[in-house]
Amino acid sequence: MSIVVEKYTQSLKDQWDEFVWQANNGTIFQTRKFLNYHPPERFEDFSLVFKKKNRIIALFPATVRYEDHRRILTSHRGSSYGGILTKYGLSIKDAFQLIDTLIDFGKENKFQGIELTPPPIIYHLRPSNYIDFALVKNGFGYRKREISSVIPLTFSESDVLQTFSSESRRAVRRALKLGVEVRESEDYEDFYKILKRNLKMRHNVQPTHTLEELLHLREIYSDRIRLFGAYANDELVAGVVMFDCNERVVLAFYISHNEDRQQFRGVNCLFYEIIKWSIRNNFGYLDFGIFTVDMDPNWGLGRFKESFGAQGIFRDTFLKYLD
Repeated sequence: MSIVVEKYTQSLKDQWDEFVWQANNGTIFQTRKFLNYHPPERFEDFSLVFKKKNRIIALFPATVRYEDHRRILTSHRGSSYGGILTKYGLSIKDAFQLIDTLIDFGKENKFQGIELTPPPIIYHLRPSNYIDFALVKNGFGYRKREISSVIPLTFSESDVLQTFSSESRRAVRRALKLGVEVRESEDYEDFYKILKRNLKMRHNVQPTHTLEELLHLREIYSDRIRLFGAYANDELVAGVVMFDCNERVVLAFYISHNEDRQQFRGVNCLFYEIIKWSIRNNFGYLDFGIFTVDMDPNWGLGRFKESFGAQGIFRDTFLKYLD
């Protein structure tokens, strides 16, 4: 039985989101509930739905981008990663047929290339590289391989501190001695001021989201997006915005601290408590996100994440030109 593909329409929104949460590698970032917070004019959506026997077996959240006059079908640019989301237990034969169908669709719709950034392997309910294998066998190459820092949460809450570097352990103990308190918070406005100042000072960039967008995302996903704040004398000195991506992985999306309050070691204390919270809530991994940009490592950021016991895994982007 052949696999057929159709372009996504809003009439499929509920079916789309239902499939994402049942998929082997679905995350919050591929739901229409998340993607639709972007204004429609920001991206040219070209998402695809794959069916077999009239049942959805895969999704490709996608947009159109242009590169040197080439029209590229690419993983949705409103999401850190996307790729092809597949049903649990997809066979290798269906994986190859999916990619054949995708390539044929790309050619028929006058695309000169296809680019995908699948969710890293830790996001899979059942580890599978069938899609990656089918991509490579069909002529896709690695456009880039970024490194994302992750902590496998295979230890108990009582052992968290033992997984930290000696420097981070000392910082946590100092924070606790100074009375730093970590709690879930609704102080998004205060946190955003710290974040904006920090990113401007360190990297001369703006946050990915405006404050209004962050608050909107928090409103539509109040059960999956949360701010943890570190407080000293009831003042917010550091914060981390966490995304519950799926049932296996929790992601530290924004991390920032008040440079004028570094003596409180708020970020160290935050991750001590956040990792314990993640274990308590049965997550398998904590993802710190990438510390490379176009495969160029930020060594200081890498060391910072390693100090909490993190190691690197690939976040791959595949590309095939069709002309």
